[in-house]
Amino acid sequence: MADVLIAQRSPYVLELEPGTYWWCACGRSKNQPFCDGSHKGTGITPVKFEITEKRKVALCGCKHTQTPPYCDGTHKTLP
Repeated sequence: MADVLIAQRSPYVLELEPGTYWWCACGRSKNQPFCDGSHKGTGITPVKFEITEKRKVALCGCKHTQTPPYCDGTHKTLP
């Protein structure tokens, strides 16, 4: 399995419409924080999540959260 790459050391704060989304868990997507298929061959899979009503979310940018796809502040403890 390949290493997870840090896409950015802060969350992606977005207002999302209702729908199904795929959060990039590998850090390789060019469409951060969403998956673009760049994980293929890494052994890392994206995280599917659903939004039922329009709302603001903070999606993890460091890819080390314990609550994927949402930021839990882990980026503050990374070296």
